[in-house]
Amino acid sequence: AGMHPLVPYLLGEKHPAGRRLTDVQKCIRTADIDEVGDASHLTFFEMLGNWSLGDYFKADAIRWSWEFLTSPEYLGIEPEQLAVSVFAGDNDAPRDEESAEIWASCGMPQERIFYLPKKNNWWIAGTAGPCGPDTEMFIVRDQPDCGPDCSPACDCGKYLEIWNDVFMAYNKTPDGRYETLPQRNVDTGMGLERTIGVLQGVKSCYETDLFQPIIASIEALCARKYGADEGETRAFRVVADHIRTSTFILGDEKGVTPSNVDQGYILRRLIRRAVRYGRQLELPAGFTAKIAEGIVEQYKAVYPELQENRERITGELIKEEERFSQTLEKGMKEFTRVADSLPASGQIDGPSAFRLYDTFGFPLEMTVELAAERGLTVDQTAYAESFKHHQELSSAGAAQRFSGGLADHTEQTARLHSATHLLHAGLRKVLGTTVEQRGSNITTERLRFDFSFGRPMTAEEIKEVQEYVNEAIRADVPITMEQMSVDAARESGAMGLFGSKYGEVVKVYTMGPYSKEICGGPHANHTGELGEFEIQKEQSSSSGVRRIRAVIK
Repeated sequence: AGMHPLVPYLLGEKHPAGRRLTDVQKCIRTADIDEVGDASHLTFFEMLGNWSLGDYFKADAIRWSWEFLTSPEYLGIEPEQLAVSVFAGDNDAPRDEESAEIWASCGMPQERIFYLPKKNNWWIAGTAGPCGPDTEMFIVRDQPDCGPDCSPACDCGKYLEIWNDVFMAYNKTPDGRYETLPQRNVDTGMGLERTIGVLQGVKSCYETDLFQPIIASIEALCARKYGADEGETRAFRVVADHIRTSTFILGDEKGVTPSNVDQGYILRRLIRRAVRYGRQLELPAGFTAKIAEGIVEQYKAVYPELQENRERITGELIKEEERFSQTLEKGMKEFTRVADSLPASGQIDGPSAFRLYDTFGFPLEMTVELAAERGLTVDQTAYAESFKHHQELSSAGAAQRFSGGLADHTEQTARLHSATHLLHAGLRKVLGTTVEQRGSNITTERLRFDFSFGRPMTAEEIKEVQEYVNEAIRADVPITMEQMSVDAARESGAMGLFGSKYGEVVKVYTMGPYSKEICGGPHANHTGELGEFEIQKEQSSSSGVRRIRAVIK
C-alpha cells in the first residue's frame, strides 16, 4: 500500500521531494482473491497516484481529475460514461456536500453523483492513522440498472471504479477517536490495468495488451483457445493473474519466497492456486516458470529487478509447483479418508470441505464433483461459513503483511523501528555484510526482522548481536537525519537496497558509529530512549531467510 511510507509526511513532516508528488507503484491486493477471474479483479496491479501533502485540496483535486478523465488532451473519456460517489456523512464526519458541488460545477449531473456510507467512501490503511472521506470515479457500463437502488455500491457490474481521490483531514487514534490532522492531504489512486481496458474499449482487463501476451503463452502451452469455454476462460485469467503477481513478488528487491507465514504464505497461495487452475487447462509440468519467463521479458525494461532476479523467479516457481503436486496427492488421500468414513448418500461437512481447500488446495467445485462420483453431497452452507471466517482473518492481517511493516507511528513503535536499524547493523557486523534485510513487522509490543542467512545462528552469535544493540543504546547517541541524493547516500556508507524504489532525494538516519541507513522513519530521538533490547527467538522464515523476534524493555 502506497500511503504507509508517507504517514510521517501526512502528519506534517517535510518530504524531501516537496508537497506535490506523483508516483507509479507496484501493488498487491489479495483480500478478494476469489473474485479474480471476473472482468476486473487482479491481485497485482500498477497504481498511478498523486499526492498533496498540505498543499491543494478538494477543489483542485476534483477539477484536475475531471480534466484528466474527460479532456481530449489526456484520456478523452466521454462525460456521459462517468459517475461519481461522495461520502454520505455520519457521526464521525459530515456529509461531503463540498465535493458534490465541485463535481456539479465541472458538469457532472446530479443523478450521477451518489452519496454512499463510510464502508464505500472512506479510506484508511489499517485500523488507525491518517484517513478521510473520498470521492470515487466510475465508468458507467452499457447495461440496465439492477433495480431501483442500483448504484456504485452494487456488485451488479454496471459501475466500474477507475479512480479514487482521498481527502485526508483526520487521524484515527488507536482507541477509535477521529482527530483533525494538522494539515489537509490528498491521496489519489488510479489502476493502470482498468484504465487501459477502458481506453482500449475491451470488456476485461485480460483483453488489454498488458495481458494478451500472457494469455497467448498459456494458449501455446495447452493448445486451448481463450474465450472458447466460460469455465476455461476463468482458469486462463487466474493462471495469468497469479503467475504475473508471483513473478513480481519473487522479483522484488526484498526477495519474498514461498512459506507458510505472512508474505510467503500469500505467495505460496497464489502459486498453488495457479497450479490448480493450470491442471484444469491440462498445462504441462513446469508451466509456471515458462509463463514467468514471458512476463519478465514483457516488463524488464520498466522493472529491471525482474531481469536481475530471473533465475530466482523461475527456480522458486519450479520448486513450489513440484511441492504442490505432492500436496495434491496428499489431498486426494485426505478426501478418500473423509469420504470412506461416510455412509452411502452421506454429506461431507463444511469444515472438512474447507480443510481440503485451505490445506490441500481443493476448490469447492472439485470436492463437490469428487463427492458426487461417490453419491455424496457437500454441506456448502457450512463451507461458506468457514470460508467467510477465513476471509475475515485474512483481511485483518493483509494490512500488516504489505504495510511496510509498521503497525502504527506511536512512540513505542518508533523506538522498536530504531532498534531494527541497530539489529540490522549488528547482524552484518557479527555474521558478515552479505546479510540483508528481507522484511520486518513492528507493533507496539515487539519487532520481527527477516534477513538473508543460510543457517541458524549460534547462541554466541545471538548474544553478540544483542550486546551490539544494547551497547548502542547505552551510548545514548543522537539519532540524526540528513537529506541527500541516492549517490551521496551510497558513498556515505548508508545501508539500503539501491534499486528503483528510491526517489532522487532520500533520508539517511545515523545512530553514531552504530548504524547508518536509508529510511522514511519514524524514529526515536536518542538511542538511550529505546530501553533494554532482548532477542527472544531466532528461526527459519523461508529458504535462505532467517527471522528474529525481539522486544525492548
